[in-house]
Amino acid sequence: MRALKIAATGMSAQQMRVETISNNLANMSTTGYNARRAEFADLHYQQVARAGTVNAADGTVLPTGVQLGLGVRPSSVSVQMAQGALSNTGGDLDLAIDGNGFLEVTLPSGAAAYTRDGGLKRSAEGLVVTSDGYPVSPEIVIPDDARSLSINPEGEVYAYFANAPEAQLLGQFSLAGFSNAKGLEALGGNLFSETEASGPALVSTAGDDGLGTLRQGYLEDSSVDAVREVTELIEAQRGYEMNAKVISAADQMMGATTQVR
Repeated sequence: MRALKIAATGMSAQQMRVETISNNLANMSTTGYNARRAEFADLHYQQVARAGTVNAADGTVLPTGVQLGLGVRPSSVSVQMAQGALSNTGGDLDLAIDGNGFLEVTLPSGAAAYTRDGGLKRSAEGLVVTSDGYPVSPEIVIPDDARSLSINPEGEVYAYFANAPEAQLLGQFSLAGFSNAKGLEALGGNLFSETEASGPALVSTAGDDGLGTLRQGYLEDSSVDAVREVTELIEAQRGYEMNAKVISAADQMMGATTQVR
């Protein structure tokens, strides 16, 4: 009975949807997190009677035919590229990207990764790094005697010193953009790496080439809408239960067949 396998694919799809929702809700407080959405497509069809085939000697053709679907399959889990709200933290090295773009960081392997988590820190050597200790590219070193920092929307970093009336330029943060940001590969730790689907990183100054600007003293909140996620969770739960009922009904039908005398 095909209904057993079809309903099983439906249960598997709803389970995947619940797993995606649970990951969104788990990251509802993660800085710069973008919600994911599970997307599905129907499986191939069995053509019992193909539409348009000749059905009689006089040339009559079937107007619709008989096509039996065989279930559902996951097609993608896509990232919803929506900017979260910006929260005021007041931190000198807290940066929010207002618009498109990612900060580039250097992994221990030397490979580049990208993030929207602007909760930056200062290492023991004065190097600006992420919360996991990865240096931001291009590298910026803050002198030990720097009294305070100022970062303008274009990413220029100025340091103020006790014995100097004017600020000193230490460097400038750049942003990276992608033609298809949804094609980036998530690495965990709020990091992404480029893929063939995302295209190469287009590094430029903040505010140029369609990139956003930087806001010092702010962090980007997660874009997860908790109310929407809970609503979709209920829908997925109901869908799972209905597919389970189909399996139960098919089992009863098969049981009735075996009891025929």
